[in-house]
Amino acid sequence: MSMLGRALAEAFESDDPGDEVTARLLDAAYDQFCRMGIRRSTMEDVARRAGVSRITAYRRFATKDLLVEQVVRREFRRYFDQFLLDIAEARTAADRVVVGFVSSLQAFRSNPLIGGLMGAEPDLLVPSMISDGGETLSTVQQFVAGQLRREQEAGYISERVDVNLVAEMWTRLSASFLAIPSRVVDLDDTEQLRALARRYLAPMLEAP
Repeated sequence: MSMLGRALAEAFESDDPGDEVTARLLDAAYDQFCRMGIRRSTMEDVARRAGVSRITAYRRFATKDLLVEQVVRREFRRYFDQFLLDIAEARTAADRVVVGFVSSLQAFRSNPLIGGLMGAEPDLLVPSMISDGGETLSTVQQFVAGQLRREQEAGYISERVDVNLVAEMWTRLSASFLAIPSRVVDLDDTEQLRALARRYLAPMLEAP
């Protein structure tokens, strides 16, 4: 599984950093990566920003890749937590589709780390999304399918809706918008995104 795939999968687990030093290193790494990018940052840079020795940093994270993975995982964890809060305020399943789609795209794009990497260092994240045998997209698809399955169990959408297929379509559509700039859809235009989701995504919840 790719770095992004592992970070996504682990984002569903506990977000406890373990100890105060580890938390400081994660905070420092986040600030460092946002300011300088991942490639231009070293473990020494992170350790210095965290106020710890290089040896201490390596004791917590054996490699820079492991540190990057944990920082990205924490951002995904924060995103999923906020996503659940956002859709909880919507009244209907269709409303939750619209809110979820818009908040997902804009949350990733506005995130200083994830959005910044997609803009400045896309070759670090985008290949991870598309060249890992589908593991990364599968992780997101399973999360979305799980949310739709809860909608079914609550009686908000028909049992005849194939939630796995709908989740697959939504995940691939969102991933393509994030990875490939659009000349048709303005991802910063909230109303346009809402209209798109209501017209094309919400109808997928209707029984065939």
